[in-house]
This record gives sequence, structure tokens and C-alpha cells, in this order.
Amino acid sequence: MQHASDKWSIAIFVAILSVIIVYKIIISVYGRERWARLGIAGTTAAALVVTVYLAFILPNGWDLSAKLIVSLVLAVLAALFIARMMTGQFTGVPSIRRIPGLNAIDEAIGRATEMGRPVLMVPGITGLDIVSLQALSIFSYIAKAVASFGNRCILPTIDPALQGVAEETIRDAYQTAGRPELFDPDDIRYLSGQQFAFASGVAGIIYRERVAASFMLGSFFAESLILAENGQMAGAIQIAGGPQTTQLPFFIASCDYVLLGDEFYAASAYISRNATLLGSIVGQDYCKLLMISSALIGAICVTFLQWHFIATSNIGHAFSYFVNIFNQ
Repeated sequence: MQHASDKWSIAIFVAILSVIIVYKIIISVYGRERWARLGIAGTTAAALVVTVYLAFILPNGWDLSAKLIVSLVLAVLAALFIARMMTGQFTGVPSIRRIPGLNAIDEAIGRATEMGRPVLMVPGITGLDIVSLQALSIFSYIAKAVASFGNRCILPTIDPALQGVAEETIRDAYQTAGRPELFDPDDIRYLSGQQFAFASGVAGIIYRERVAASFMLGSFFAESLILAENGQMAGAIQIAGGPQTTQLPFFIASCDYVLLGDEFYAASAYISRNATLLGSIVGQDYCKLLMISSALIGAICVTFLQWHFIATSNIGHAFSYFVNIFNQ
């Protein structure tokens, strides 16, 4: 059992954290000017409730467990993510940093249309999974732009299940753009279920069709450089990306634009400018920032606990208590 001063040190620490989180949520929902007083009042009340709960109501005093703390942290992160996602509907479209690869989509499509050549879209080689579905959501936007310009888009696949989904996705994109007569089912091609046979088939399409723009988004492996080099030799403007970080160096060396890391998953929200989707991206960044900050603060606290005059203080006892919880 810890001393009373240690309990209050921990209570104040948690209360301050609660103030920051609640105040941010209230300001995000209601704005800074009109609802500033409500934000202050709400955060103050939240701080008092948390402090009283931790100091007096929590069973067994401060007999906390690591599972309880992790559950509280997860609850805070979930609340922060959901709140930021929902506030996007009321506060307008959140602003996120510019992604050059996505901004170049219209440029690539316009260049292909001016040259009278088709656009190639490759959704990776893993078949029907989350990554390929994310790629198809991006290709849907690209296909709409291609249809609006009156151009063709070719989409080769490596999996029969993905073939049907891709065909319906591109068909709907052309219908949404008001040009259903331009859609050709033969442009959605199943090539092969083998990795390098598929890569050879895509390389043949690049040269035979003389594609002017190539989008390679999805899961790629050893064939990534084969596809990118052939597109570069054909003179196509290339935009690539995917979750496999081991293939990004090859794309960077041979493509004009590359989506790095989370940019691939943020692409749907970025190009659609949907407030809810963009709010979810911002909410994820807030959660990442909170976790990174917590890790840094924890590292600093553990370092300072090595100093005798801090370790013997009330704050030192409070931090030692939390550290010992996770060491049990």
C-alpha cells in the first residue's frame, strides 16, 4: 500500500491527462470561441471525478493491475479515435498533409489521354484480400477519371475471385462517370496464378498496348522491379505503393511517385475528401502521437528514477508504483 501523498500524486497526474483529452474532444466538437467556457467546465468536472474516483472509490485503494491500466488506455484511445472521426461530420473536412503521389493521378490520366494510350492498373499478386480491396477502392477513383476523359483502363489480375470483383468495380466506375458504353470487359484480364507468369503477362501488356500511365498498388514481391522497369522503358508515368516495405526501394528507383507506409491506406480518404474518413485518419494520428508521447515520458521517468533525490520523493514513489505494476 502506498502513502497518501503518493496516491494524490498519481491522482493529479491522471487528472491532468483527463483534462487534456476531454478538453480536446469538447473543443473539436463545439469550437474554440463559442464553447470555450463549456470546455473548461467540462474538463474541470472530469478532472474532479477522476481524482475522487482514483483516491477514494477505487477498490483496495491503489491496488491497480497492469490489465486495468491497459484497459483504461485502450478505452481512452478508442474514445479519442471515435470522437475525432465523428467530429469530422460537424467541423468540416480535416486538413491532412499533401500526398504527391495521389495528387499526380489526374496528371498521369491526362497525359495518357493526350497521347491516346490506355491506363494500366495492377492490384498486386496476393489475390482477394484487404490490400487488394484497398487497391480496388483507389482504382475505382482512377477509373472514374479515366472514363470522364473517354479513355481505356486495363486491369490484369492473378486471382479468379479478384477478377470478378475488379470487373464489377470498374464497371460501376464507368457507369458513375456516365460513360458505361466505354467499358470493355476484356480490359479486365485474368493472366495467370503464377507469380512470374503474371509478371511476364503484365510486361507484355505494357509493350503491346503502349500504356502511358501505370498504377501499381497492392502487395508486390520479387516481380516488382520487373513490372516497374518495363513500365519505365515504355515511357509510362508510374505511381506505385503498398504495405511491403521491402519492395519500396525498387519502386522508388524506377517509379515517378511512390506511396510510403500509411499513405497507401490513407489514399481512399485523401482522394474522396470524405469528412468521416479523413477524421478517422486524423484520429489514428492522435492515437499514435499519444502512444509515442507516453513511451517517451515513461522512458524519461524511468531514467530520472535512477537519481536518488527523485526516487525518494513523492513523485518518484508514484512513478515507481506504476513501473512496478508492469514488472509484476
